[in-house]
Amino acid sequence: MNFSQGTRGIIRALAIVLSVALPLAIAISAADARVGGGGSSGSRGSRTFSAPPSTTTAPGAAQPMNRTFTQPGSPGMGAPAAAGAASKGGFFNRPGMGMLGGLAAGFLGAGLLGMLFGGGLFSGLGGLSSIIGLLLQVGLIIIVVRLAMSWWQRRHTPASAYATGPAPAAEGPGGQTSFRSGLSGFGLGSNQPPLEIQPADYEAFERLLGEVQAAWSNEDVAKLHTLATPEMVSYFSKDLEENKANNDVNKVTDVKLLQGDLAEAWREGETDFASVAMRFSLVDKTIERTTGRLVSGSETPTEATEVWTFARRRGANWELSAIQQTS
Repeated sequence: MNFSQGTRGIIRALAIVLSVALPLAIAISAADARVGGGGSSGSRGSRTFSAPPSTTTAPGAAQPMNRTFTQPGSPGMGAPAAAGAASKGGFFNRPGMGMLGGLAAGFLGAGLLGMLFGGGLFSGLGGLSSIIGLLLQVGLIIIVVRLAMSWWQRRHTPASAYATGPAPAAEGPGGQTSFRSGLSGFGLGSNQPPLEIQPADYEAFERLLGEVQAAWSNEDVAKLHTLATPEMVSYFSKDLEENKANNDVNKVTDVKLLQGDLAEAWREGETDFASVAMRFSLVDKTIERTTGRLVSGSETPTEATEVWTFARRRGANWELSAIQQTS
């Protein structure tokens, strides 16, 4: 098979990009070995597919779920109905995106394969035209994806659970509005929620941040069952099994909340939800299980900013229901 000079150049460029991107992806994965694996997992009730509002702590957008048991339109708590029921995240794999996902994927596949084999939008006009054709196709893909994502968000953004205005915040010393009530890390988020969150709730969130990380570090699945929803525990268990298969153990210590604020809180039936942005420091290192040799991470504290969603059934304690990374 004969390739044009332009096509061979594109193939070489792709090979270079892959050779650089793959080690980088591996390095990022190793650096984010803490609980949740540096990904976005879990369920936020009917708001699972809606991004939580940005806050002072996490001004960037929260990443969509990579792993979730919740189906679009279903407000489930994330307890698995059957093994393997989790739907994979990502735009093309989202349930209900068959037509739009197929259209975007078709553009992508046709464009890249066409360029690799000398087709493209301007077949037969040489390497420069092929590159221009590829750029045009990439532009079309971006437009299609953005339009589809906008349509998806409009379709699946749930209505507010409350018709009334936001609940008043607690009054701190001197009449200043504050949710902190003396807590070390939490402040008032950008949106006051319809569900009032009390100082004791923030204390529970901060405590869960440390306890979940400690149980993960100790590989104590039984303890995790008391701190997180069954869905989240299923992900933690899978990740711990992978660590064991690799003869690794992830140790997370010295977890300290530096800053946090409330993104949103709401009620669905008998279940309360609260999504909280948290910036915290921790020592995150992965060591070889048998020798104790450092595999990744270090003894030096690092910082992470994540959005944790907590769920509480009426009369029960808060549990970790989702973790989302922030951009």
